[in-house]
Amino acid sequence: MNKYLLIADDNEGILDILKTYVSKAGFTAIIAHDGEEALQKFMEFRPSLVLLDVMMPKKDGFTVCREIRQSSNVPIIMVTAKGEDGDRIMGLDIGADDYIVKPFSPGEVMARIRAVLRRLDISEEQSKDIVCHPGLRINIADYEVIIEKQPINLTKKEIEILWILASNPGKVFSRDNLLNSVWGYEYFGDARTVDTHIKRLRSKINISETFSWDIKTIWGVGYKFEVKHV
Repeated sequence: MNKYLLIADDNEGILDILKTYVSKAGFTAIIAHDGEEALQKFMEFRPSLVLLDVMMPKKDGFTVCREIRQSSNVPIIMVTAKGEDGDRIMGLDIGADDYIVKPFSPGEVMARIRAVLRRLDISEEQSKDIVCHPGLRINIADYEVIIEKQPINLTKKEIEILWILASNPGKVFSRDNLLNSVWGYEYFGDARTVDTHIKRLRSKINISETFSWDIKTIWGVGYKFEVKHV
């Protein structure tokens, strides 16, 4: 993992503060002042993590996130002054790993960065892990899901949730379990994030009665990957 960390924001004050903290943590801060510069710097430096402001000139953070996700699963933390659920959910839906609302403390930002990078380290250690069930193959190294020999277009978080559940068939995971496993202990969101991702995951997979497995809701508890015995 390289030590480059891209910070994209049009507020010079925020850039200066974040650059100082990121540098103290041992990273080299790459600065971008608008969305187009952020994409250019991303392609040039291939940073280990991106801190991405939503409201930027030329291209907003959502657009930049979508374009990065076309070619990379690099961790992305969205930073914005907007606190509405719709904006947070949109950021997560298009592939962001975490979401920070201004005003924030630099210490909180660094905690989020450490949490996301720890999960990345775990994923790299597990890079050879492939989970298979009849008609289902999950390659966590390549973030690839194949169902009935067809690749399924899922986000990074959807694949991680499916991989955790499918790796532990029959085990019930509470929403907090999944939040901690996928987003990390320092994630400050709520359980509705898990429900949103599970709902979207089911819709994309389109599980049919012919499948020998299912993602089951355990009411009042959470979810489990159930293998049917036929």
